[in-house]
Amino acid sequence: MTPPQPPTTAAPASGGRVCEHPDRADIRLEAVLHALSDPMRLRVVRTLAARGAAAACSEVELPVSKSTSTHHFRVLREAGVISQTYRGTSKMNALRREDLEALFPGLLGSVLAAADGQDGRLGPAAGAVRT
Repeated sequence: MTPPQPPTTAAPASGGRVCEHPDRADIRLEAVLHALSDPMRLRVVRTLAARGAAAACSEVELPVSKSTSTHHFRVLREAGVISQTYRGTSKMNALRREDLEALFPGLLGSVLAAADGQDGRLGPAAGAVRT
């Protein structure tokens, strides 16, 4: 069951299209942990972290349908883990690293390190990211 989502505010976008994001103060730990608990969403986060820059949805390879991929990006955005903005016809995704670090110091780094450690123990898993 998905935890309740906090109120959202609009993020700037081009062409009048906006993506709704929670304000930093409204990001909840349980929503972030829920978002990070899914292997596909963790793969998105690991990919964005490895890139160190925003990426279009199509640049993040997920072995799921487009509609399922869209769902995973939405969960991450609504939890406050990523920000999404439109650039032309692409939706660009970036980690809200600064916001997460301010609210939950060390959480994102610990999750990413744990995922890397798990790959080392069990071999590259479905969530592994190649850089």
